[in-house]
Amino acid sequence: MYKVLTTCPVCEGQIKITKLKCNDCNTIIENEFSFSKFEQLSKEQMYFVEVFLACRGNIKDVEKHLGISYPTVRGKLDTINNILGLAIKEDKLNEKQKIMDMLENGEINSDEAINL
Repeated sequence: MYKVLTTCPVCEGQIKITKLKCNDCNTIIENEFSFSKFEQLSKEQMYFVEVFLACRGNIKDVEKHLGISYPTVRGKLDTINNILGLAIKEDKLNEKQKIMDMLENGEINSDEAINL
């Protein structure tokens, strides 16, 4: 089996799925279908995700299983999160931390923090 192509090998444009066929009854369905965001990951990245999930997100276990260091595991996670659009922007983290600090210091109340 080959991994489904998500980009055109000629022009590198985005490919659309337009036809599906059942192997059992030969039913053909034509429409415009979407790819899973996981299709953007390489085979190596998908393997990493599988190991990460099998290890229930325990980075120490991932390190042992793959024989890589903690910074390498974090780097791979960051890369995959960026590809999948799951990376939390630093600005958002800093903004949330500032709100929490203001709440903790009594500069704002809980209602104001929720609104922010």
